[in-house]
Amino acid sequence: MRILAIDMGTGTQDILLFDSEGPVENSLKMVMPSATEIAARRIRRATLVRRPLLLTGVTMGGGPCHWALEAHLKAGHAAYATPEAARTFDDDLEMVASMGVQVVSEDEARRLPGVERVEMRDLDLQAIRVALAAFEVEHQFDGLALGCLDHGASPPGYSDRLFRFEHLRRVVERKNDLRAFAYLPEEVPDYLTRALSLLSCVDFEVPTVFLDTGPAAALGALQDPRVAGAGEQLILNLGNMHTLAFHLRGTHIYSLYEHHTGLLSPSEIESLTEGLMAGTLRHEDVFDGHGHGVYYVPRLRRARSGGRPFLAVTGPQWGKLKGSRLGPYFATPHGDMMISGCFGMVEAFAVKHPQHREEIEAALAS
Repeated sequence: MRILAIDMGTGTQDILLFDSEGPVENSLKMVMPSATEIAARRIRRATLVRRPLLLTGVTMGGGPCHWALEAHLKAGHAAYATPEAARTFDDDLEMVASMGVQVVSEDEARRLPGVERVEMRDLDLQAIRVALAAFEVEHQFDGLALGCLDHGASPPGYSDRLFRFEHLRRVVERKNDLRAFAYLPEEVPDYLTRALSLLSCVDFEVPTVFLDTGPAAALGALQDPRVAGAGEQLILNLGNMHTLAFHLRGTHIYSLYEHHTGLLSPSEIESLTEGLMAGTLRHEDVFDGHGHGVYYVPRLRRARSGGRPFLAVTGPQWGKLKGSRLGPYFATPHGDMMISGCFGMVEAFAVKHPQHREEIEAALAS
């Protein structure tokens, strides 16, 4: 079985073409610029040639494309955006307009002359097909596993950081398992607008699963034998934009925190992680530092033995903890840290499509 797994981050999109018929290590892998970074480069190109900009398409991840748009406007150049594309920058279109972006209808966008057009979308399957074809790789897939980090469409005036964290907490309260963050397309909550936009870019019928990138990385790290062999784990995913820590026993969650990687020094990451392990880290400690928050599962918090969990680190910013006093283990599931999230998404695909579970899990275990 061939599953195309795409983990859409802020700096990179990590791509795995998993094939259950051969060694997992032989599966095709690509680490490419993220969709938001690609959009940012196209926006900067418009700025360089001093052309007005038109953004079309769907809601996608922000970060680099947001910063590029701000620079374009600051340089005195015009920018237009259709409503769905504009929501990339804020769910409240009035806030987007206050940036200096002119929000236009789809009809108005089609009639705008002399603009540099940039299509906003997190998923470009045709680009992946072209890349595969260049290496004579067949691009027919039996399944898709897609992931991104979605803050969700928060109500006007409500913190998007808190809104996202409340989503994480609700999922854990409903079912305490990392795999509970996996959704079939029809199960994705309406407020996860980025996830829905990502799924809307799928241009063919195939079994599909969506999984948030943080839980995906943790599930992937658990496929490293040393991590899986520990009775209790703390898995720390140091992404390019977000840091997410899960204190676990297998796939069951004791506690978690989420913050922004760029705001944290190595010593701050150590302190936050030690606090989570000790149960002393407070939600306010993270949220007031412009992070997302902290959550402890009450019943499991009381039941803990008090011993220190096995600390495993994954993610592209793992170097922040190189030589750390915490002595972390740098997880390399199937020999590749950067594809951790993709391996987690393949496992999630098996859970949500149980008819393929035995075949997929046997291949991962081998």
